[in-house]
Amino acid sequence: MMQLKGCFTAVITPFKDGKPDLDAFRKLVRAQIKAGVSGLVPCGSTGEAATLTPEEYGDVIKTAVEEANGKVPVMPGVGTNSTAKSAEMLKKVEKLGVDGALVIVPYYNKPTQDGMIAHFSELAKAAPLPLTLYNIPGRTGVNMLPATVLALRKKFGNIVGIKEASGSLDQVSEIVNGADKDFAVMCGDDSLTLPMMSVGARGVISVVSNVAPKEMVRMCELFVKGGIGDAKKLHHRLFCLIKALFVETNPIPVKYAMHLLGYCAPDMRLPLTPLSEKHRDPLKKALINAGIKL
Repeated sequence: MMQLKGCFTAVITPFKDGKPDLDAFRKLVRAQIKAGVSGLVPCGSTGEAATLTPEEYGDVIKTAVEEANGKVPVMPGVGTNSTAKSAEMLKKVEKLGVDGALVIVPYYNKPTQDGMIAHFSELAKAAPLPLTLYNIPGRTGVNMLPATVLALRKKFGNIVGIKEASGSLDQVSEIVNGADKDFAVMCGDDSLTLPMMSVGARGVISVVSNVAPKEMVRMCELFVKGGIGDAKKLHHRLFCLIKALFVETNPIPVKYAMHLLGYCAPDMRLPLTPLSEKHRDPLKKALINAGIKL
């Protein structure tokens, strides 16, 4: 069974000549595993999944599974604003050998809490994969309440955790207080990793760990082992970099940062565009100040 803890990386999807650059992606996945991350999340919002064709989506996930080769779990992003389409996606990714799936709250059509329960109930029944709910109101337009999360966990044992990106420590506290010990909350906002862990989150599904995997892994490990002071120092060392990586819509800045690190081209797929010129030097300085070698 996949263990949700520590630092999972929400991996970018490199592009070259308009297509996914699977060679660059392999290099990135190998570097992540070498750095000690706890898991990989390809094809999420950071991986620009919304603009991948179904064939490209499958190719990226297959590549992640091949490179991980059982060393770390692979938990791709899955989900649309259609329950039926999302269920079909789950069935397809299960056949690719993944270890679980990160399933987003339906976006744009703004379901009620009852609608969310019905949606995720169908997904939990569609495939026996461990499912991690993904609550990100800033992208979906609706917030999944703690009571909804807890109701789903009580109904389905294969709903094993949640990526919480509401920014609310109260919400995390309510989920932790109400859930059984095997249900995992993972932080969905890099800058809130330590605060969320302090109220019971098990770790983070991180954007920043694309560029600073060792540091994010270390910060989580320090906290768990009681090295709160050192974890706090590392948080503050990374804080300006974290803010710089969200100065424009994710994954625009992190894609440019990975370009500076030599992993890939800075190419984005429309409607996202490359990082604005005015933000490039500040991002480069933030990387250097955080101790990231260019």
